[in-house]
Amino acid sequence: MGYELAAAFVHAGHAVLLVSGPTALDVPERVDFLPVDTAAEMFEAVARHLGRMDIAVFAAAVADYTPATPALQKIKKSGNALTLALIQTQDILGSARTPLGFTGTLVGFAAETSNLEQHAREKLKRKHCDLIIANDVTKPGCGFDADHNEVMLVYPNLTRPLPPATKHQLSHQLVTAILDLHQTRRSQIENRESSMDELE
Repeated sequence: MGYELAAAFVHAGHAVLLVSGPTALDVPERVDFLPVDTAAEMFEAVARHLGRMDIAVFAAAVADYTPATPALQKIKKSGNALTLALIQTQDILGSARTPLGFTGTLVGFAAETSNLEQHAREKLKRKHCDLIIANDVTKPGCGFDADHNEVMLVYPNLTRPLPPATKHQLSHQLVTAILDLHQTRRSQIENRESSMDELE
């Protein structure tokens, strides 16, 4: 989905930086590409480049936990059970506003297995997003490892479900929605600044 969105933004005439973990996908044409291997590397890349972006879309499904002490060699079998100590990875989307200081339009994804709208709305508030694009990953033929997807757009004041579509088709609908949101947000900020100038 992230790769389709990157291509759709380029098609709409925008410069795009795609930060991606390892995949077998072809990088879309005319996209600046920054490959990373780990959640920590992705956080560092986002922290380094986020400040120059007008819109940030976080579509990657980054692991929430990582091994506390990664093994340098193969772990040999011993006994019937194995206990792994895990530690939380840095919350990339949750860090965008604070501490990274991003002031542009912030869009996140929520892959859920239950209570789709409720969990997406909670994430919207918790991560200080302008929009969450939510999808139910339990639906057959949609989401991960599928060419189709079915999503719900969760804004602060409304929810708009979109019908099932290919990820290619859906990406263009999402880009239109994101650009409309960005323009609305910019207009609101300009109006507030204008009002403040008048008060001064």
